[in-house]
Amino acid sequence: MYSVWGFRPFGNNLLDQPFDENVSSANDYRFNPIINQQNIVRQNNTNNLAANAFVEYAITKDLKLRVSGGINTRIVESVSFNDTLTSSGNPKATFNKGVNGSVNYSTVNSWLNENTLTYNKRFNKNNILNVLAGITEQGYHTHSNGLSNSQLPTQATNVSWLSSGSGVPTITSNASLNTLASFLGRANYTFHSDYLLTASFRADGSSKFSPENHWSYFPSGAVAWKFKNVVLKNVEAISEGKLRISYGLTGNNRVSDFPYLTQYGISTVQQGYTFNNVEQSGLIPQTLGNPNLKWETTAQWDLGLDMGFLDNRINLTADVYKKTTKNLLLQANIPTSYGFSSIFKNIGRVQNQGLEISINTVNIRKSDFSWNTSFNIAFNANKVLALTENENSDFAGAPYDNSVANIPAYLFQVGKPLGLMYGPIWDGVYQYSDFDKSPSGAYILKGTIPTNGNVRSTIQPGDIKYKDLNGDGTVNRNDFTIIGRGLPIHTGGITNDFSYKGFDLSVFFQWSYGNDILNANRLVFEGNNLGKTGLNQYASYEDRWTPDNPSNTLFRAGLGAQGPIGNSFSSRVVEDGSYLRLKTISLGYNLPNDLIKKLGIRNLNFYVAAQNLYTWTNYTGNDPEVSIFNSVLSPGVDYSAYPRARTITVGLKASL
Repeated sequence: MYSVWGFRPFGNNLLDQPFDENVSSANDYRFNPIINQQNIVRQNNTNNLAANAFVEYAITKDLKLRVSGGINTRIVESVSFNDTLTSSGNPKATFNKGVNGSVNYSTVNSWLNENTLTYNKRFNKNNILNVLAGITEQGYHTHSNGLSNSQLPTQATNVSWLSSGSGVPTITSNASLNTLASFLGRANYTFHSDYLLTASFRADGSSKFSPENHWSYFPSGAVAWKFKNVVLKNVEAISEGKLRISYGLTGNNRVSDFPYLTQYGISTVQQGYTFNNVEQSGLIPQTLGNPNLKWETTAQWDLGLDMGFLDNRINLTADVYKKTTKNLLLQANIPTSYGFSSIFKNIGRVQNQGLEISINTVNIRKSDFSWNTSFNIAFNANKVLALTENENSDFAGAPYDNSVANIPAYLFQVGKPLGLMYGPIWDGVYQYSDFDKSPSGAYILKGTIPTNGNVRSTIQPGDIKYKDLNGDGTVNRNDFTIIGRGLPIHTGGITNDFSYKGFDLSVFFQWSYGNDILNANRLVFEGNNLGKTGLNQYASYEDRWTPDNPSNTLFRAGLGAQGPIGNSFSSRVVEDGSYLRLKTISLGYNLPNDLIKKLGIRNLNFYVAAQNLYTWTNYTGNDPEVSIFNSVLSPGVDYSAYPRARTITVGLKASL
């Protein structure tokens, strides 16, 4: 979307000209986004094989052996080609690659074997015991190779030309392998159908860790009591009642998926490579089996209640939970004598606690008409319990552009929740009344008015103004504060299902409440904070400050990035991200049996369905359901994101 908004629609023939001659070739928004999209080649060919099989053998009537196995193979060929009518292949493009292309082949092989023994025994009519024990193994192997080249000699249309370019071909090849083994056991005991007890234990070993950290152990237990049959047997309005409580440990070995790493351009913890005690390409040195890496573990308890009312026409489920996740991967400082300044260690801890409620109701139930409703709502509050050794707080960026990569945009601090947006508070625009006018006609900021981070003598009417929170007369990073929250207070949804004779109608709404969005699009397209030449701006920028239009919402033109904190996110671009969305609506019709039975058809259903039909929100961007970094540390950043599409589907389902 950046290139769509940034390309100037005036002074050009939008349909015919591939690029804007008045914009420097160093800027990718120089190129016509429509022509670019029409000429790029992005083709993925995927072949997938999935096979599963199992064998069961009853050793006795109470003891059963099950052996199962599965394999999954996926082979992907990815082809990319950019001719002279694309922003990458045009000779006047930013990197002057000329016509270029690439082809990459990747293969993913995974396998799984499970072996379980199950013992199921009823001891008289009131006692049931079910015990399971097993061993599982699984493996994951990937490898890929590719070729790319530039300065190709012609308007080639396929990758056969890759070897004929005048550039130096680039060949890539990499592979990875990891395995996991597990020992597991579970016992379920039921007494009088009213008391249920479950205990389980897992031991998981992963090749991703060093021998001393291969294994991790995860016990859990749960108790349930169907109190309806004991203490509420004579209460007719209550048809079901069950109380549940559970506690357990879970874990994962996703050491290369931790979101913190992507904050600074690090996409994975590099494994299988030795870096000789130096930081290469900005990556922290890691080796396969690094002794600093451990299993990430989560301890959780849950208290649940299941209720049914009026012959189960109303069903309520409520769960209160609290979970603590430890061994989160964070950077830890180490003595520089090792050759690098930091390394990733499992030292972070986060707590989540919340409430989840779901209600299902049968509102109307007649022979030719029914109406059912399903409602759910979830509240979650989290808190940071521990960070890097000897540190109480840290920051995450929102690097939508290299120039802002090191500017803090999110604060995470012990005792506070994650996803807190951090920056200065926007205080409007400096007006003429904030200045004294010298005999020479120059405007001098009054001594009682705080600066915005620039030298006082350089600040002019129309400049950005921030709040001086500490009262020292100068706005700098000491005046940064919490300006929003990226995580919602609650989320939920409601579905209504109707049926009338042969018609079925389903309407689903979803919502999010209490979260904010950092709209970085407004920094770029409502003031050009990156200082780009010839970059188109939003229509709202017409209301910027001018001598004749002393706006207090948008600063003057040509300002760009201003001062040492000029590129910072401020409260000006923090917006309410709450929304209510008509997510799905579907209407179907089942033809009467007497019309279709002569055709040998058992069921015939016509339907039409639509998704993302309408959204109620105060957010000014394309879509409030956005978070481009996909990280709990920096949620709710919107920059150049493509909105969810409105989709209409018409279909026919038949059963013979």
